[in-house]
Amino acid sequence: MPVPPPKPPFGVNTSRFDPYKNSRFLVYFDPYTDPVAGVSKVTGLKRTTQVVEHKEGGKMLPLKGLGRTSYDPITLERGVTHDTAFSDWANAAQVLDSGHPKQSLPNLRRDVHIVLLNEQGQPVHGFTLHDAWVSEYQPVSDLDAAGNAVAIEHIKIEHQGWEHDEALTEPDQTKVP
Repeated sequence: MPVPPPKPPFGVNTSRFDPYKNSRFLVYFDPYTDPVAGVSKVTGLKRTTQVVEHKEGGKMLPLKGLGRTSYDPITLERGVTHDTAFSDWANAAQVLDSGHPKQSLPNLRRDVHIVLLNEQGQPVHGFTLHDAWVSEYQPVSDLDAAGNAVAIEHIKIEHQGWEHDEALTEPDQTKVP
């Protein structure tokens, strides 16, 4: 039986062979308006489904089935600026009111959109994290007078799951912008 020719890795841009770079991306907090300023790092999206083993009568080997699925938190990092998007969202989890902590429920959970861009700045893949909230906030990284680094602000985001935006399709990169 003859072997069919390999499918090209890119359907629209058939002359492209290199995968997309991980350095071109935008992050949006709901409402989906302007991108969050200065985000320089997003940890990877990860989903894990537990394996449930059980034995069936008369069989020696255990059968494997699907268990619960969990989604790892992600961390967003950026250089310290005067933009308050990180701190505003982090403060929704615990706001001090006359020395007593409380939550700002309307601002606590939101969707987060991560958009991967190609070299021309066109969106090529999108992911949405659902019902996300900030579980950890660090307004400034370690400070070192002998260092030569940018001060980093970071938030750790818990969420109820993510999905790939299937509506975002491969753009035609053969046209020069």
